[in-house]
Amino acid sequence: MPTEAKRSDISRRWDTPIRYPDPDVIILDPRFARIVLPNAAIDRVATGFRFTEGPVWFGDGRYLLFSDIPSDRIYRWDEITNAVSVFREPSHYANGNTRDRQGRLLTCEHDTQRLTRTEHDGTVVVLADSWEGRKLTGPNDVVVKSDGTIWFSDNGAATRGNYLGHTAPQEVPFRVYRLDPRSNSMTIAIDDMVRPNGLAFSPDETRLYVVDTPHDRPKSTRVYDIVDNGTRAVNGRVFFDGEGWADGIRCDTQGNVWCGFSGGVGEDGVAVFAPDGTLIGRILLPERCANVCFGGRKRNRLFMAASQSVYALYVEAQGATVG
Repeated sequence: MPTEAKRSDISRRWDTPIRYPDPDVIILDPRFARIVLPNAAIDRVATGFRFTEGPVWFGDGRYLLFSDIPSDRIYRWDEITNAVSVFREPSHYANGNTRDRQGRLLTCEHDTQRLTRTEHDGTVVVLADSWEGRKLTGPNDVVVKSDGTIWFSDNGAATRGNYLGHTAPQEVPFRVYRLDPRSNSMTIAIDDMVRPNGLAFSPDETRLYVVDTPHDRPKSTRVYDIVDNGTRAVNGRVFFDGEGWADGIRCDTQGNVWCGFSGGVGEDGVAVFAPDGTLIGRILLPERCANVCFGGRKRNRLFMAASQSVYALYVEAQGATVG
């Protein structure tokens, strides 16, 4: 997925000022120009990790949580002090994180192959670890719908080796599940993907975007219609594919899809697509970006978990309150 303009110097120094506008924020369509700022630069807010993932914003405390999977930790970055501290160790090789409608932390744990919820008092509750008596392959990413249901991908990344979890046999197919915590019932939401990964609801919850990341064939991002009172995902079709591929994704309030993106040297970072599937902009980073989320006091600061670092950029878009 080549851009019309690439970073002029991929060895950009992150400890020196950048002349506005930031040359690594690439406008490919007028729609992107309206939601990025000419006087905001990409910040590297934390670095020195192994594989960052699962950023989630806690506005009530003004901090960001994110996973460092191989280090077996969840870290906390404080917006006020810029301090980084360990939030949880061991994290059971946590990957994706989000919050439920009550503000509780939901976490995909690779090493235990389970989805958990952290109560407000710190108690950890297991929400899902099996399907019909067989062990899940390892929840990967998770989103929550406005009705409180939890949708998560289970794709085997946890059980392929010790770096991101451990080695274990695959007992169930790779799928997306829908969990209703009120009735403790779980159903299969999507079973027509090779390896479902990041996922996000559109702001009106009529669509679910899901990334498919098989190892031995082209990767793509698909979109599904949500039907039957929000309980089923149907009519899956390609939203975008091509050179490079997405991982974790989030939507803004206008329905644009912001994707952690792997495109190769000079093309890694974030790719932004309009609801019609047009690539409208890029945010170039010196590392592969695995996942993103919106945060800050006005939900207009994009946080990017990218390999060994976490980056942030103020934008004029705001993150959707769902998924």
